[in-house]
Amino acid sequence: MSRPAPKSFHVKSFGCQMNVYDGARMSELLEAEGMSAADSAEDADLVVLNTCHIREKAAEKVYSDIGRIVKRGGGSPPMIAVAGCVAQAEGAEIPRRAPAVDIVVGPQAYHRLPEMVRAAQSGRAVDTDMPLASKFDALPARRRQGPSAFLTVQEGCDKFCTYCVVPYTRGAEVSRPWGAIVDEAKALIDGGAKEITLLGQNVNAWEGEDEAGHLRGLDGLIRALDRLPGLHRIRYTTSHPNDMKDGLIAAHGDVEKLMPFLHLPVQSGSDRILKAMNRSHGSGSYLAILDRVRAARPDIAISGDFIVGFPGETEEDFAATLDLVRAVGYAQAFTFKYSPRPGTPAATMDDTVAESVMDERLQRLQALINEQQHAFNRTTLGRTTDILIERDGRKPGQRIGKSPWLQSVHIEDGAAIGELLPVEIVSAGPNSVGGVVARRQAA
Repeated sequence: MSRPAPKSFHVKSFGCQMNVYDGARMSELLEAEGMSAADSAEDADLVVLNTCHIREKAAEKVYSDIGRIVKRGGGSPPMIAVAGCVAQAEGAEIPRRAPAVDIVVGPQAYHRLPEMVRAAQSGRAVDTDMPLASKFDALPARRRQGPSAFLTVQEGCDKFCTYCVVPYTRGAEVSRPWGAIVDEAKALIDGGAKEITLLGQNVNAWEGEDEAGHLRGLDGLIRALDRLPGLHRIRYTTSHPNDMKDGLIAAHGDVEKLMPFLHLPVQSGSDRILKAMNRSHGSGSYLAILDRVRAARPDIAISGDFIVGFPGETEEDFAATLDLVRAVGYAQAFTFKYSPRPGTPAATMDDTVAESVMDERLQRLQALINEQQHAFNRTTLGRTTDILIERDGRKPGQRIGKSPWLQSVHIEDGAAIGELLPVEIVSAGPNSVGGVVARRQAA
């Protein structure tokens, strides 16, 4: 039995910034087909769940969301599409477990979403291929953006950390061509973006030939974007310590538009655990990289990722993680309990850590990170720095922007979204800072 073509859609993205980028691109694809974006899943004829498979609970949340969508009131049930890494990992198992799902599409095949929507009007559509042809070539031109935009430049991972599903769900490391990236950056700027964040599973592994045919790394790409009129800020994430090359470190000191912020995951401070994770670096080499980065850009803010309770982690191993955190002094960090993912080597490792022990270690680690984040925020008190206003705050007239160090900054000025304003930091909380506009700057 055929069903009517959906006229409205809602995309809900879970997980990393690359999923946010993919979700925006899927929205653009559907808008190009004449569909309109709905504010919520309850109002949409088509609901796209753009999923993450890094954590077990994130995957389970997808099925909970499917259940809620199915039970919603109103008229005909919406068409449901599951996209992203859970779709790639579980494929046809998803509609077997959740028969209400009409479409399953992996992260390398979502450029086919419009034709899959048409196919799903008369039957289920599943596509988890990883085609050789780039999906980016089939995506529509970028449209109007907010003041800050994501731009994927690299996908996939060849590192094969023993706990991680990314090499299996996103595929091998692939760098997008130089020209395609520069063209998309120009389109984002034309659409209103003043800040661009370059994305990749291992973004600092990006390499490609420039317009003159010279092989460049991420630093060369950043220097090219630095020359684009209208672009004020450049960021990149997520990086691997093994790919922090000399040129990229130097760019942090040379390129004014490259913001003083580096997200460089380490995962553990224990060399024994790092080896079991197949991280291919040690705590000492990680700290040495940060020393070099700070020598190039002394005011840089450092962020990281940590996993507690990896199989075999002892109290001594965990103490080494706390020691590393104290040595670094993070501006922010993300902490997680180890979550076994099917198909990864770590999922079959013995000597698992008890849930109660993981909980207690996570609390200790997070308390230290919170303390450091608050301390970093206090170091910015009294500074006047440019803030990019991105959205409304909760209070009338309040706006929220980002500092160069990726802090959320609250101001009561009523500034316009998209303004880049000099702001004095006058208060510092554990999760954000408050500011007062110093003077107006011409756009």
